[in-house]
Formats: sequence, structure tokens, C-alpha cells
Amino acid sequence: MLAQQRQAAILDRVRTTGGVRVTELAAEFGVSDMTIRRDLEALHERGLLAKVHGGATVAGPGSTDEPGFRAKSVRQLAEKAAIAAHAAELVRPGAAIALSAGTTTAELARRLVDVPGLTVVTNSLPVAEILHAGGRPDQTVVLTGGVRTPSDALVGPLAVGAIRSLHLDLLFLGVHGISERAGFTTPNLMEAETDRALVNAADRLVVLADHTKWGTVGISSIVALSAAHLLVTDDGLPTGARRVLGEQVGELVMVTATGGGGTTTTPTSGGAAQ
Repeated sequence: MLAQQRQAAILDRVRTTGGVRVTELAAEFGVSDMTIRRDLEALHERGLLAKVHGGATVAGPGSTDEPGFRAKSVRQLAEKAAIAAHAAELVRPGAAIALSAGTTTAELARRLVDVPGLTVVTNSLPVAEILHAGGRPDQTVVLTGGVRTPSDALVGPLAVGAIRSLHLDLLFLGVHGISERAGFTTPNLMEAETDRALVNAADRLVVLADHTKWGTVGISSIVALSAAHLLVTDDGLPTGARRVLGEQVGELVMVTATGGGGTTTTPTSGGAAQ
């Protein structure tokens, strides 16, 4: 296969699935990882896709652009792992918690499979699958039901109705974007409504979002920044964002994505979430 043919096939795959991995493409086309990386670089330079660590995703995100779960799963892997590791420390045996849809919350789910007596409410198919595969008999997983979105979230009236009858200790919320003006946002209108139902059902809101979410604005706001009791992000967060978030969220924790997994905590000046 000529390079031009291979690149056309790669671009078609990205547009169909939302994201690709270098290793999978190399195996499929029978070429080296380096060859695939050169292909991705060529497509990236032409503005046809966006290179990410280990692969590529669709280019040109907008306020209604909703990448699939697979596309998002190849982005900021180290940051998501560090964020999830810190979040897992907040979960106590026997708690009733919720995990919204998202790749960072799915990463958290992998760290919760051995927590005894846990009840987890989720509108995320991947989260439910991860916990079910863990096979722990003293865990209860409640899947909300609803209409499936490209990010493998279950949303809509069925999901909202199920959530409204619940009382939860803690919600871990994944978001598409964070903005001083728009707060925490999503590109899916029905997902925003479902997420707000989760927020209202929980005593405490913990938002999990890597630094790339700052400045991204989805079409629908979920809640204001001040609604978050805790925001766990990574130390790639820009200085200006640290100031804004430090003033508005209840508590800001920035984890180190590489080397030791340490954390830095920035207290707020008395945000509304407290």
C-alpha cells in the first residue's frame, strides 16, 4: 500500500471511530510504529486530524463536538491516571457514590474494583462494565438506563428519573470543558441535564478534569465553578487558571502526572461550594 493510500485509510478510520492508536494501525497495515507516526504527522500538518499521545483524534473541536469514548481514551493518559489515583483515595468502604460518564471516571473505576461494600451509581457504560468485570460480590452497581451518547453516556428522561430518587455521598464528575464564564460544560444538551441530576443527588461534588479542559466550552453548562467542593486536575494547568479556580472552587488539587504521583493542594478563599 502506498503512503497516500494508507493515510487516506487512516483518516477514514479516525472520522468513523473518533480516534486511533499507533500500535493498532501498525499491526493492521503491517508497518512500523514510526511509519504510522509519520503518517499521522503528515495528516496533522494538513489539519485533517489532531495528534495525541499514542495516536490521533478528529480535529477542530467546537462547542457541540462530542468525541467518542475511544477518541478521548487516548488523550492525556498519564494525567488521567494521576487524577484517578488521587480521587480513589477519597472513597471509603461502604460509601454510596456516583461516577458520571468520561474516560477519567472510567480510569477511577479501575481503581475502585476492590473497595468493599461500595455502591456505585453511574450513567457510563464503560464504568459499569469495569466494575462488573471486577466481580466483587459486596459491590452494587446501579446503571441508570437512558439514551446512549457518542461518549457512551446514558442520558435523557429515563436516566434523570432514576437519579432523582437517589441520595449519594459523593459524585465524581467528568466534564468536557472548564471556563470562568461558562463553568463546567458538555457538548451534549441531554448529558448536561443528566449530570445536573447527579449533582443534585450527591452531598459532595468532585470534578475530575485534566488541564486541557481549561478554556474549552461545550454548548451546555452543567454547573458553575463554585458548585464544586473539589476539583482534581494536573499541574499542567496554566497560572491564570490556577488563580481563577483557586478562588472559585471549594478546593483545588493539582496532581503530578509523572514521577512519584505527588499532589499540590491550593485552598480557596471560601468558595460557595463549602
